[in-house]
Amino acid sequence: MFIDAMKPPATASRSRIAHWIRRELDSAPPKAKSLVVTVWGDAIAPHGGRAWLSGLIRLLAPLGLNERLVRTSVYRLSGEGWLANRRNGRQSVYWLTPQGLRRFENAYRRIYAAPSDGWDGQWDVVLVPPAAIPATARRELRKELWWEGFGPLGPGLFVRPARRGESAILAATLRALGIQRHVTVIEGRDVAGTGGRTLRNFVRDCWDLDALASEYRAFIKRFVNVLAAFRDTPADPEQCFLVRTLLIHTFRRVTLHDPQLPLELLPPRWPAATAYGLCRDFYRLTHKRAEEHLAAMLESQQGRLPPAAAYFYQRFGGLQDI
Repeated sequence: MFIDAMKPPATASRSRIAHWIRRELDSAPPKAKSLVVTVWGDAIAPHGGRAWLSGLIRLLAPLGLNERLVRTSVYRLSGEGWLANRRNGRQSVYWLTPQGLRRFENAYRRIYAAPSDGWDGQWDVVLVPPAAIPATARRELRKELWWEGFGPLGPGLFVRPARRGESAILAATLRALGIQRHVTVIEGRDVAGTGGRTLRNFVRDCWDLDALASEYRAFIKRFVNVLAAFRDTPADPEQCFLVRTLLIHTFRRVTLHDPQLPLELLPPRWPAATAYGLCRDFYRLTHKRAEEHLAAMLESQQGRLPPAAAYFYQRFGGLQDI
């Protein structure tokens, strides 16, 4: 990072952050629909999950999305069941459908909650007989189970270390796909003393941990210096929102590849905790100013943006200032 000695410290820091944002958007421009998903889940969902299209266009313009890209993205998300909409004169308002809300809750709870540090040795096993469901439903199930941390052990066989309190989430996923009567879910543990391979021995067959560790380390390298720039001096609200969005967008894509295995199943010096801590610190440092920018952009003739729900302030263990 460069330092402009001729500028006051606050101005130099903001200039440095602006340069970082331009460089990131030029070198790795985010895909439009994926970025809309990030912004909806991270920023809009806590405020009721509803936004006027005109405000969304204003909000996303500094991130490189023009009006056409935003309109196309929300149209496609509506077609895929994430969003519903209605027109009010020449204006359109979009909001999360129940299906979209379920998808956001399943994905985003993995981003903001610290990984569990306890495991009792139990495993969740999902069995899907080959002829039980159509091929399209099998592909959709495989994707949903991957997001839930399951790894494929064989055709129609998926496993993960058991997670406390998440059986209801898995059941809701199966119901949403309409296949709950055709899938068997088992919880169990390895039988000691048989001399055979345990499920622990299949971890690297189910998940590419080396590639995932590389993703986490690249994420840390990419964002650690810009966090330092924000620590130097308070940044303006727009910069807080833009960098927070890019941070969560990138972190979301890494965590969705992460089965969040217990520490005893992971290689030494696993980098996920460092990446999570970076996100936590940045969020706590900037959330007030980022929310100011969000409210200003999404305010419309129909009224102000509703205040954030209480759960927003519980993200990353609580958004106390740092």
